[in-house]
Amino acid sequence: MSVEELNSEKASEQQNREPEGIKEEIIYLPGMYRNWFLDYASYVILERAVPYVNDGLKPVQRRIMHAMREMDDGRYNKVANIIGQTMQYHPHGDASIGEAIVQLGQKELLIDTQGNWGNTHTGDGAAAPRYIEARLSKFALEVLFNPKTTQWKLSYDGRKNEPVTLPAKFPLLLAQGVEGIAVGLASRIFPHNFNELLDGCIACLRGEEFELLPDFPGGGLADCSRYNDGLRGGAVKVRAKIEKQDNKTLVITELPYGKTTTTLIESIIKANERGKIKIRKIDDNTAGNVEILIHLNSGVSSDKTIDALYAFTDCEVSISPNACIIENDKPHFIGVSEILKHSAESTL
Repeated sequence: MSVEELNSEKASEQQNREPEGIKEEIIYLPGMYRNWFLDYASYVILERAVPYVNDGLKPVQRRIMHAMREMDDGRYNKVANIIGQTMQYHPHGDASIGEAIVQLGQKELLIDTQGNWGNTHTGDGAAAPRYIEARLSKFALEVLFNPKTTQWKLSYDGRKNEPVTLPAKFPLLLAQGVEGIAVGLASRIFPHNFNELLDGCIACLRGEEFELLPDFPGGGLADCSRYNDGLRGGAVKVRAKIEKQDNKTLVITELPYGKTTTTLIESIIKANERGKIKIRKIDDNTAGNVEILIHLNSGVSSDKTIDALYAFTDCEVSISPNACIIENDKPHFIGVSEILKHSAESTL
């Protein structure tokens, strides 16, 4: 056999082998990506986005509470220092920790704040972490911590112990509310009234019937007839509170949940540009309380304008709950009544 024939035969054998090798890679990659995606999705669900039913906190919030308890001496600490302490337990950088601290501070339940923490009415952000201070509230110290009944685990680098969950004596999840988007699912639980939660816990322990409805910190009006116990498929219609100051001026004093004065005014301006409403100008005098003044053109009916504001702007929106929590290291969709029962029974 000549040299040319040998080379031709080897080339033919190589061509016959290549498709088989490529086929093996194609078979292998889908399984590999499937495993990687499942690991990533599980991690985001369990470690980032969804709260645990035991204490109502996401991992970053729990680590912040634990770090602040370690630092607690009754005095305020710079938020920058709290972020540094929390980074010993939370491996995802200072930005996510800082945002979580500000969100907790703005809810005014677990953290006492000092400095410019932003404005939830206007959407203005907080000052830089080096300029604002925080400490644990007396309420947090009372209801969150008990080292003797806390289960511990090693931190991500094995140098520290951190709580698996905190032994909360109060349904924090329902009091604060939560929003989180994970891979393939999301959690949205609305805030509820503090006193109504206590009444619900008492009724639960007595074996009596109770019903929970959301209570939004920004005020406003709400139609909860389709709340569905906070489960998927439910809906709550929320409205701004609009009053007539005089025949030519309307005033908005309370906002729909999830809206700020900035986003609300933008929607009103867009409706005016489309000709849905007729207004002369808008003044935003919001500071500690909401006050948006809407000045009407001459001859425009204030009653019809109020109806148009609800129909064509964000003065009325529909929001949907989706109560999803982590229990026994798995996501579960349960109603707010079940969450309250779990919290009440865990205090026995």
